[in-house]
Amino acid sequence: GVLGSGDFARSLAVRLVCSGFKVVVGSRNPKRKASLFPAAAEVTFQAEAVKKADVIFVAIFREHYSTLCDLADVLVGKILVDVSNNTEINHHKESNAEYLASLFPACTVVKGFNVVSAWTLQSGARDGNKQVLICSNNQEAKRTVAEIAQIMGFTPVDMGCMSSACEIENIPLRLLPAWKIPIFLALGLFICFFTYNLIRQVIHPYIREQKNKLYKIPIEVVNTTLPCVSYVMLSLVYLPGVLAACSQLYYGTKYRRFPDWLDQWLQHRKQIGLLSFFCAALHAVYSLCLPMRRSHRYLLIETAVKQAVEKKMTIWVEEEVWRMEIYISVGIIALGLLSLLAITSLPSIANSLNWREFSFIQ
Repeated sequence: GVLGSGDFARSLAVRLVCSGFKVVVGSRNPKRKASLFPAAAEVTFQAEAVKKADVIFVAIFREHYSTLCDLADVLVGKILVDVSNNTEINHHKESNAEYLASLFPACTVVKGFNVVSAWTLQSGARDGNKQVLICSNNQEAKRTVAEIAQIMGFTPVDMGCMSSACEIENIPLRLLPAWKIPIFLALGLFICFFTYNLIRQVIHPYIREQKNKLYKIPIEVVNTTLPCVSYVMLSLVYLPGVLAACSQLYYGTKYRRFPDWLDQWLQHRKQIGLLSFFCAALHAVYSLCLPMRRSHRYLLIETAVKQAVEKKMTIWVEEEVWRMEIYISVGIIALGLLSLLAITSLPSIANSLNWREFSFIQ
């Protein structure tokens, strides 16, 4: 059974029907909503739907839970699957699932499917995250909902008792929680190096020689800053491991807990490394674009004119040519190695490697 007629309820009904379930949808306006659901699903009034189903997905907002109180008698003994989410983290003192359980104490409430989007339900488990987080105080009800999730093509994950519902409801509202510290770190480093390079390449020549080099800011200054950020970020990936090893050697044990700052640092190494690769890749793109700048063309023409005026046949400097060739070649190899590190740190790739292979690449 599905109570509700919104986007998620429709997608849920479609996926259940495609998975071979007999679905009955409860709506306050069944005649008007029937065309929105697949033909194989029966759309009727909420009371009739509740009577015909043993497992009922409650796909309505928390504010409307009280409208179901008239159905309390027919809901006795049913399994209610709460799929709702909040608009803010910890918006209420108790989770939506706990609130639903308090309204219907004669029912068994299971929290699940809230981390799955309506699009994922319609397109199948091949898109988006395949995991369905489930929690409840009743083991048998959890097992029933887990079996439904498996038949639908998802991977059920048991998150424990109902007290975990609040954490599960907060998951869709979080925006890259593991990336906040690394991103702020990268921005801080970028601002510091950008300021230094701005002073050195633009402000200092202007003050000392009255040369206007503001044109360097969008490309050259940024391009000089990116590799600085990249190699400092890369060093910050391996430095905490060295500090952790020194700590273990100092205390003579590997079972002593690391300080919180070091523990957090160790947990963010993958994100720091990927940001290092991102800055290095941007640096490579910026470097390829250097000859495309109008200022670069003007400098080439100016050099050619000076050479013609001075009647020089060639300005070839062997040492500078070799230095630049080697510089670019080593840079390409370095970016290739960093790409290898970045790719192998992705979960889908890292999970296919054993520990020896991963350590060899590192």
